Amino acid sequence: MKKLMAANWKMYKLRGEAAATAAALVACLAGKLPADREVLVIPPFTALGGVGEALAGAHGFALGAQNFYPSPQGAFTGEIAPEMLTDAGCRYALAGHSERRHILGEDDAMVGRKTAFGLASGLSMILCVGEKVEERQAGQLEAVLARQLTAGLADVPADVTPEALAVAYEPVWAIGTGLTAGPEEIAGAHAVVRAFLVKRFGAVGSKIRILYGGSVKPGNAGQILGIDNVDGVLVGGASLDADSFAAIVAA
Repeated sequence: MKKLMAANWKMYKLRGEAAATAAALVACLAGKLPADREVLVIPPFTALGGVGEALAGAHGFALGAQNFYPSPQGAFTGEIAPEMLTDAGCRYALAGHSERRHILGEDDAMVGRKTAFGLASGLSMILCVGEKVEERQAGQLEAVLARQLTAGLADVPADVTPEALAVAYEPVWAIGTGLTAGPEEIAGAHAVVRAFLVKRFGAVGSKIRILYGGSVKPGNAGQILGIDNVDGVLVGGASLDADSFAAIVAA
């Protein structure tokens, strides 16, 4: 399966800027996209239309959403439904990003609801997990990942296809800080996630992609992608510039 190279633009870029960046990214990678790479762009909601148009027809590119509410419709002011996202051209969505968990207060149960509902609604889901620095220092890495994965995947069907589900390991202390987990730290955490997936899904669990996120840059992407059980990356700040993210994709 192709490595998934995901750009999470968070709350950055107005519509024109986002569309221009997406078009520049396509141009940067024209004829240069490695055959084993899939590129995913996850812009703000307001930019989905323009970014989707910029990516349309570009082989190997997909559009994703940062969030949604787990209901087909309803009186949920300020929220957006999965069907609205697929209608806008999205193929992927995130659930459980650390900023949703720790800034916006989403608990493990809500993350699990979103993961299962997104899959049932036709989205491919990326479940984000990861520990805070105090949890790592206290030796709680495995316990934290087990808790987040158990809740996050609780209602995911046992026959889920590996193309429809990915897990992104993001140590909270390495997101937007410039700090990056070392190769041994990444390998260890991804091994924990892989073992959980195999136990939960059997043979399919060995094929589900595990992404690394946390201060990924052009200078370290190649090393990170060469680590066991790293099947792609989820990139924040370094994905906001087309040249920078193109270099990561091609690393």
